[in-house]
Order: sequence, then C-alpha cells, then structure tokens
Amino acid sequence: MSSFVVTLIKGAIALNFALVIAAALVYLERRISAWMQYRIGPNRVGPFGLLQPLADVLKLYTKEDVVPYNANRAFHRLAPLISIAVALSILCVITPASYLLLEDGTKLFIAVAPNVNVGFLLILALTSIGVYGITLAGWSSNNKYSLMGGLRSSAQMISYELAMGLAAVAALMLSGSLDMNQIIASQANGRWNIWFQPLGFVIFLVASFAETNRAPFDLPEAEPELVGGYHTEYSGMKFAMFMLTEYTKMIVVSVIAVTLFLG
Repeated sequence: MSSFVVTLIKGAIALNFALVIAAALVYLERRISAWMQYRIGPNRVGPFGLLQPLADVLKLYTKEDVVPYNANRAFHRLAPLISIAVALSILCVITPASYLLLEDGTKLFIAVAPNVNVGFLLILALTSIGVYGITLAGWSSNNKYSLMGGLRSSAQMISYELAMGLAAVAALMLSGSLDMNQIIASQANGRWNIWFQPLGFVIFLVASFAETNRAPFDLPEAEPELVGGYHTEYSGMKFAMFMLTEYTKMIVVSVIAVTLFLG
C-alpha cells in the first residue's frame, strides 16, 4: 500500500476521531451544565439523551444555508472552512504514539504527519492562522454584532497565544526539543514537566480556556451584547463547522497540555 493511501486513511481516522470526541464533549458539557444548574438536560433522544448530538447534527444538516444581504459571499463561505481545516490540521500533527511495529518488522507511524522535528512550532503557526477564519467570519457577515464578536475573539486569541507560548517554552526548554516524540520521551520514568513547571501548567491551562472561548472567557459570544458573536449570521452546516472547530480545539489543547506537562 502506497504511503499516500496510508496517509489518507490516517487522515480519515483522525477526522472521525474528532467527530466522535466532539459529539461526546457536547453531550457532557450539556449534561454537566444541567446538573450544576439543577436542570434535567438532554434526555429525550436515546437512553439518557446519548443520541442528542446526532439529533443536533441532523437538525443543522436540514437547516437552510442563509447568506446575509450585502455580505461578502466568498469570504462568508471561506471562513468556516479555514477554521475547521486549521483545527483538523493541528490534530494531524499531534502524535498519540511514536509508531506500531508490524509483524514483518516495518514501522507504522501513528500520526498523520510523523517525524516533524519542529512539531510544536508548526502547531503554534497553525494556531495563528486560525484567527483569520474568525476575523473573516465577523467582517464578511455585514453585521455589527458579528464584526464586534470577531474582533473580540481575534484579540483574545492573539493575546492569550502569547501566554500559552511562554508557558510552553518552559516545558520545551526542559525537554530540549520541539519534536513531540522527543518531548514525550524526555518525560519518561515519571519525570513529568509539571513537577518542575507547575506555574507554567496553570498558565497554559488558563490560556487554553481563553483560546477555546470557554467560561469565564466567553466574552466574544456574550449574548446580551453580541447575540451570538462572530457566527451570528451563520446557519446550517457552516454553523456546525464553527461548533466542530471549537470542540476540536478543546481536544487539541488538552492533548498538547498532556504532551508538554504530563508525559
């Protein structure tokens, strides 16, 4: 089997992994929020409401794709594609394990893009590109609420990328490499970076909440002020792409935090 076909298969597996985990995160977030607020939460579709994410996807799939009047149609369509492409690209760089040793002695690398010796630098670069999707979404919608939400979200992401990067540098200096495999290998035998950089881990964790627009850093989507933020004028599968992007970013920052600080 050619390396190109193997890469396509691994990319499809990564995409399906993101879809399944994102659906689970949506369900858990809604159930835990309901428990904290003394509500029932999703409980109608399937046992214990487990099929609610599937119902949400089907609902969004059947929604009409509306483009606002006088909006920039090209950028309005391009913005969600940029956001989801960047999030999935980062997921492809992350290495869950170095390789699998097959029966014939060949090594099957797990990551879609293995042997990237500057893997973390590539992740930072891709994260910076994701800001453009949000900015385009706010500007192209021809809506003041979308524009303000896009500006807020972009400013927040750029600001907290600095804190996240500085916290990551501390772990990278301990590991002595930008290669994700080498970072993991340097923390063998329980020598996790969190023992040497606990403050860096806390800073990285707080910045991760800001990067993913989770509470209390959800100002870009402040409903009393900005309705729905930069995706106010999005519906159907475009809105679903933005939602998938947010939850994929939650997966990404979680995996990066484990790689950098928890071996």
